[in-house]
Amino acid sequence: MRKANQPIAQLAIFGYHQAMSCMFPVAIFGTLALSNVIAPPFLHRYDFVLLILLIVQGLMYRCGIETRDELKVIGVFHLIGLLLELYKVRIGSWSYPEPGFTKLLGVPLYSGFMYASVASYLCQIWRRLRMDMTGWPGLAKSGSLGAAIYLNFFTHHYIPDYRWWLTLLVVVVFRRTWIIYRVRDRTYRMPLTAAFLIVGFFIWLAENIATFFHAWTYPNQHQAWHPVGIGKISSWFLLVIISVILVAWLKHVKVNRGQM
Repeated sequence: MRKANQPIAQLAIFGYHQAMSCMFPVAIFGTLALSNVIAPPFLHRYDFVLLILLIVQGLMYRCGIETRDELKVIGVFHLIGLLLELYKVRIGSWSYPEPGFTKLLGVPLYSGFMYASVASYLCQIWRRLRMDMTGWPGLAKSGSLGAAIYLNFFTHHYIPDYRWWLTLLVVVVFRRTWIIYRVRDRTYRMPLTAAFLIVGFFIWLAENIATFFHAWTYPNQHQAWHPVGIGKISSWFLLVIISVILVAWLKHVKVNRGQM
């Protein structure tokens, strides 16, 4: 009986760590949902969301849920996401139609947190499941690939979109890379590219929730909400890679400092 219950217990603990690692993304979508139903007093909605997310990040750091180094990675990814948002909004890929004092060139500053939440999740789950990787191609190859992926988000509006070639390159570069993770005393592993796809799929689901609550609006959603096209999973798949490279860089630096 004890052995029969072990897989259920392992799954329950794995699910617990996943849920705890999603604390910041849940705060984002919870705030978006609540502010969409109940108008915040004294503040525009975008300003209210930014204020709440800053408070949540501060509390997570003060309570030891996130470390100083993890906060730096989240900050970097917030900036990366905000730059992408500024560009995409300028060319009309999507928009933020509501007013706000904390908008920069039509983009609310809270939007960068939606990208940073991916980095927050990865930092959390990496530490909670004591993750490691084998067959990592190195920071030079992975960093160059990550830079090419990020650049393609900007250039595909003017030159051919190379996302599928980049996806193929991801498979080639990370073909020998496996994620090692631990649940209690058991060790598991899975291909890193499979993890990219799984996380990208769940971000796509979250994107549908976010647009439903008017976090941002795509051109075909101005009159009525429509589900986000499933092809967007490929974009999130590639974006997750950038997050993983940043987190891997953090872990590499910490190991070189003699930290665990």
